[in-house]
Amino acid sequence: MRILVVEDEKRIADFLSRGLESAGYAVDVAGDGRRAVDMVHATEYDLIILDLGLPDIDGLAVLQKIRNRKSSPPVLILSARDQVDDRVKGLEGGADDYLVKPFAFVELLARVRVLLRRGQPTPEKLQVGELSLDCIRRKVTRAGENIELAPKEFSILEYLMRNRGRPLSRTMIVEHVWDMDYDGLTNIVDVYIRHLRSKIDDKWPVKMIQTVRGIGYMLDEPERAEKSS
Repeated sequence: MRILVVEDEKRIADFLSRGLESAGYAVDVAGDGRRAVDMVHATEYDLIILDLGLPDIDGLAVLQKIRNRKSSPPVLILSARDQVDDRVKGLEGGADDYLVKPFAFVELLARVRVLLRRGQPTPEKLQVGELSLDCIRRKVTRAGENIELAPKEFSILEYLMRNRGRPLSRTMIVEHVWDMDYDGLTNIVDVYIRHLRSKIDDKWPVKMIQTVRGIGYMLDEPERAEKSS
């Protein structure tokens, strides 16, 4: 899941980035409205957190530009404007939620998860063979046994399961899960795949994470993976 934070106060932007990344999300930051609009046109985001008091364009104008696109992600307004009229304008302007500063991060995270769940057409629970992933409760089981995953491990597994049977390149995985571009040198994906395999594959006789030579990785039921290879 990739989130765009539109916030000109660096302290707040950094706080949001660290917190959301710790929760397993990839985060981009735009410090002004024009940059935010450019980034929305260039990248498909799952959610946008939008401040209204931007230095160049008012946040409501940015919201309108986002909503004028054919498809646009959920928008959570995060603003110091706490009057009822401000909230009404934001929600009527197309925002999906409105949170007033100062805020508790746990509340923001809860609202983020609700909006992502609302905007996600795919199931809340993913199942591939005996492997099950609960996107909301963030729980993973295989053959009924609970498996503890770190946030990034969970995000990679969710991405693999949502794309079951589809080979995913290291580039695709890095750009979806991390806030960085793949530089062709990093082995970060391979490291995390090893971690995942040690938790969801190593103790079971059949392996679900497949290495696709020359491409990257794929997750599927072993029988289906063998038929497609």
